[in-house]
Amino acid sequence: MQELDIVILAAGKGTRMRSQIPKVLHTLAGKPMVQHVLDTAAGLGPSRTHVVIGHGADQLRQALVDYHVTFAVQAEQKGTGHAVAQALPQLGSGKVLVLYGDVPLIHRDSLSALLAQVDDQHMGLLTVMLDDPAGYGRIVRNSEGEAVAIVEQKDASQEQLAITECNTGMMAMTSEQLKRWMPRLSADNAQGEYYLTDVIAMAKSDGVAVCTAQPSTAIEVEGVNNRAQMARLERAYQAQAAEKLMEQGVALADPARLDVRGSLTCGHDVFIDVGCVFEGKVELGEGVRIGPYCVIKNSTIGAESRVDSHSVIDQTVAAGLNQIGPFARLRPGTRLAVKAKVGNFVETKNADVGEGSKINHLSYVGDARLGRGVNVGAGTITCNYDGANKHLTDIGNHAFIGSNTALVAPVSIGEGATVGAGSTIAKDVSDNALAVSRGRQLEKSGWQRPLKHHD
Repeated sequence: MQELDIVILAAGKGTRMRSQIPKVLHTLAGKPMVQHVLDTAAGLGPSRTHVVIGHGADQLRQALVDYHVTFAVQAEQKGTGHAVAQALPQLGSGKVLVLYGDVPLIHRDSLSALLAQVDDQHMGLLTVMLDDPAGYGRIVRNSEGEAVAIVEQKDASQEQLAITECNTGMMAMTSEQLKRWMPRLSADNAQGEYYLTDVIAMAKSDGVAVCTAQPSTAIEVEGVNNRAQMARLERAYQAQAAEKLMEQGVALADPARLDVRGSLTCGHDVFIDVGCVFEGKVELGEGVRIGPYCVIKNSTIGAESRVDSHSVIDQTVAAGLNQIGPFARLRPGTRLAVKAKVGNFVETKNADVGEGSKINHLSYVGDARLGRGVNVGAGTITCNYDGANKHLTDIGNHAFIGSNTALVAPVSIGEGATVGAGSTIAKDVSDNALAVSRGRQLEKSGWQRPLKHHD
């Protein structure tokens, strides 16, 4: 198989973003734009991937530490041709594909079609037809319809400005062709920069045919220069995600009010209400219903479960037939067995909640293990932290915890035990026992409240 080098240009500052963050590190669907490009590029099976960095180079190195890439540094911003030239020493002998770190929605199929056209006598250029081509380089064709040059907007004549076929900047050629053309680039233009697009005219003069391909939609090749474009691409991405979910049978209350920032896998007959956000890897089983304005991160919600509005669920596994919320917060390490219920204004963390157990409202249960059929009353807290270490609260099957109880860990509540409301429990409770810990109630007849003194 022929070698493939992919060069991703990511050195620009992105002045119009008005940010201290390098442009390509701004997130789309919860992931930096350049990572979208890298993930798409990985699907092409490259031999090597090169990222050309400049502004914010250290931030980019850190952000891409988990990616197997090599870096080339463009110390001065002298145009796309100059940027690609920085990666030349690292290239192999096969094909080269040039991509952009601020064009995050490009599809692998479009790039595969582009690469398929490249050989010693042909190079590939990705173009796009635009109703409004303002700002884009125009594709100039000869009388035979062959692409012979790209003219940038600032260098174009009035006749050329009328052309609606535009350059996306993405192109592919052999390494030998690129290395032959790069030294011939000139900065003799309105911008005083080295344009990569000048290789099109060089190809023509060298007898190398320029083959063009087009993406399935224009949004694939749209780049980001400002916050408005960033927002437009975000909604385009989310619209595509919503369309895929609906094709799989997911019911969305409003496809325009959905955010998937990772991967969302759904079984049959899932319903998702408005304003929900899914981050990381989320799985929803068959018949799951998600209420409005929920945030679910890296979690699995089992079949026939219901998550009511404004709940936040993070690194949680719910086995199925669960009721969660409204306004519940399930923190990392929460595990709900079948039919377990976590109600409104309940927070859990690192908690195993057994089959059929209920924490209905206004409670905090952290570092705890609840057996089957446990009932936790309103206002209960597990006092799991002593200021230095976390400790476990272990509650046996069918135990009943009265409202406004503090369970001071480490502590164990036996099976079938009952804890009276308002208790502070710091010692283990035996099976089937009643534990009550309260101050004595006093009553004084005819008590006179203090009165305010009037001057």
